Amino acid sequence: MFENNSLVKLLGIQYPIIQGGMAGISEHSLVSAVSNAGGLGVIGSGLMPAHWLEEEIKKTKELTKNPFAVNLFIQNPKLEELIKLIIKYQIPMVFTGGGNPLPLFPYFQASGIKVIPVVPSPRLAKKMEDSGADAIVVEGLESGGHIGENTTFCLIPQTKKILKNSPLIAAGGIYDGKTAKAAFSLGADGVQMGTRFLASKECIISEAYKKKIIEATTDDIETVLEFTGHPLRVIKNQWSEEMKKLGERGAFPEEIKAEKIAGANPVSENIENLPLLAGLSAAGISEIKSCQEIIDEIVQEIYK
Repeated sequence: MFENNSLVKLLGIQYPIIQGGMAGISEHSLVSAVSNAGGLGVIGSGLMPAHWLEEEIKKTKELTKNPFAVNLFIQNPKLEELIKLIIKYQIPMVFTGGGNPLPLFPYFQASGIKVIPVVPSPRLAKKMEDSGADAIVVEGLESGGHIGENTTFCLIPQTKKILKNSPLIAAGGIYDGKTAKAAFSLGADGVQMGTRFLASKECIISEAYKKKIIEATTDDIETVLEFTGHPLRVIKNQWSEEMKKLGERGAFPEEIKAEKIAGANPVSENIENLPLLAGLSAAGISEIKSCQEIIDEIVQEIYK
């Protein structure tokens, strides 16, 4: 079905469907389920320590024989330790975000590990390709968590036009077969989804968090923390209201530490006091399904 797809060939997977590397959320149970269903599961290391990542790699290897990847958050103070682990366990692919990944390229390239940066603009995508990236993710402002300024469906054709050979992965606002098909028609070689996999049976977030996603309307999804220069897309709750008040009173960006976002506990049932990261696609998701069901339905709808 996707035999001639450049991303499928590059990553050794069945379908060009990538699970977004969500910090502290995409761990072994979700990652292995996505990889076993034919997509590519991605461990979201975020600000987690090295021993956490090592355990997640071991557990994932026990649950799937298919390829999986690790997403690195460049601002992690223990980044060097995480890099050593990825090389030690020969993880085939690494996704990067939250900073400049170029200094990391030589280490992974020397170890035969593919590097796939997540970027918010065509210009940066081209820079990554010229520096040796194996594939590129362009992420639009429709996505959950930290967002850029460009829409996914503008980014795809504009980026595809200037890339030479690197497979292009589209992220942001993609959650079913129709949105995936639209991304492919605009030039994407693959799609990356985070919010759709939040509402999966294998995801570790609380049932209350999942319920918020499947009940969300477009009016329930908003951006906060614009005053920090790093706006965050979330589902409205008490936490987001407090963040808006901080902006209204002229708070300094330094008052919002990364730990308050990347270090939040997504398993907690007390969902009013944590950032409910979710993309605009949450408004189109109405049911919690297994990763196998999610991927099968998307593939079937693409070929309707």
